[in-house]
Amino acid sequence: MDVTIVTTSRPETTATVTRGAARLLAALGYAPLSEVTLPNGRRADLMALGPKGQIFIVEVKSSVEDFRVDLKWPDYKPYCDAFAFAVAPEFPREILPQEPGLIVADGFGGTILREAPATPLPGARRKALTLAFARLAALRAAGVVAAEL
Repeated sequence: MDVTIVTTSRPETTATVTRGAARLLAALGYAPLSEVTLPNGRRADLMALGPKGQIFIVEVKSSVEDFRVDLKWPDYKPYCDAFAFAVAPEFPREILPQEPGLIVADGFGGTILREAPATPLPGARRKALTLAFARLAALRAAGVVAAEL
């Protein structure tokens, strides 16, 4: 009997986990956007606006190497009310820090394994981010290439 091992590339894993995490967020009432450049120049894999105006950022980790070399995730926290990592089901979750939330996702959806701690944004920052998020979403809907807040 031949055994075929299917492996996916890092970009494929990133796309799959991002899609599943976005579907999960949408099912929870959030409106997600992918690849959003924040005011500090960092790019969030997913940024979502919740039904009560809360801002949720998700950082997708496609591999152990991706997690170990990418140390920018603390830079997202000043721009959201909640922050979580999203990983594929086979990702070794024990290497991730315990503080952020944790989502496990595949191409069809995801589940929250650990709730993201809520740290409410200051009002002025929330208003500026919400307006920028809405403008970015509208530009993308109109077919204009835009990634920055």
